[in-house]
Amino acid sequence: MTFLQEAPSRVLGFDVAQDTIAVFDSAQGKVLTLTNSPSALRKFIAGLEGSCLAVCEPTGGHEGLLIRELTAAGVPCHRADTLKTKAFLRSFGTLAKTDAIDARALALYGLERWKGLALFTPAAREQAHLTALVLRRQDLVALQVAETNRLKAPGAQVLKASCKAMLRALKTQLQLLDHAIEELIATCQSLKRRVEVSLSLPGVGPRTAIALAAIMPELGTLGRRQAAALAGTAPHPRDSGTLRGYRRMRGGRPQVRTVLFMAALAASRASGPLRETYQRLVASGKKPIVAISALMRKIIVILNARIRDDLAKQS
Repeated sequence: MTFLQEAPSRVLGFDVAQDTIAVFDSAQGKVLTLTNSPSALRKFIAGLEGSCLAVCEPTGGHEGLLIRELTAAGVPCHRADTLKTKAFLRSFGTLAKTDAIDARALALYGLERWKGLALFTPAAREQAHLTALVLRRQDLVALQVAETNRLKAPGAQVLKASCKAMLRALKTQLQLLDHAIEELIATCQSLKRRVEVSLSLPGVGPRTAIALAAIMPELGTLGRRQAAALAGTAPHPRDSGTLRGYRRMRGGRPQVRTVLFMAALAASRASGPLRETYQRLVASGKKPIVAISALMRKIIVILNARIRDDLAKQS
């Protein structure tokens, strides 16, 4: 991850909508509205210097054009976590919500937190393609589960034909996606190698390895604590005074946590050191779900180290 080394000369907060973008400039203290189009954004960004910082939020992909134009112009950009920026805004006691208020909050957030804000780095074309395919596959699998449950539900006779037709269509689309994913990995050496390294750990199957390569491409470049936190497997304390609360996994990327749960479940049954770890935790009195959570964290830490070592060998 890349961070700014010096304080930005100015910070611009971009509140992105489908058709328009509200921009707050910390240097001028004013809000202006741009059309979310290539020509309007290029004209505005042309007047920005590389010493400023742009901050925006994910908005279902509508921010993609802005980020591409900022990156092409050499303007540092941070795509902020919405939960963090909303909490930051509420800390001022602001309850109202408008595009102008959100744009100003993003700019203030960048001014105050710039040292710890990771700059957006565009993914390679193959990486972006794999991520899109895997996320689409996960969406279709969720639909498949929902349709299967509807088909089995009481009184589903009226919907039987409709559910079966939908399941056939989903099966076809999943097969097409699987073929596209396999073809992409076979033709990209870096993705193929990451998948192979992940498969070297007992419990990690092809689907898990591919999903991690797609959804968590940072593996191999992080510290162990960073990797656990980004995967959403880090336990967070809930202590107050003499109370020692139950530590729960929070934050991170939920898609990664879902994938790791199935991998940990498989690892607890497969022969290898992870199974021994699971059995030792259960024997010491840990609940099975707590032991599985520990395996999830251990899997992501081990894979992060193995991919990092493999990348070091290649360089």
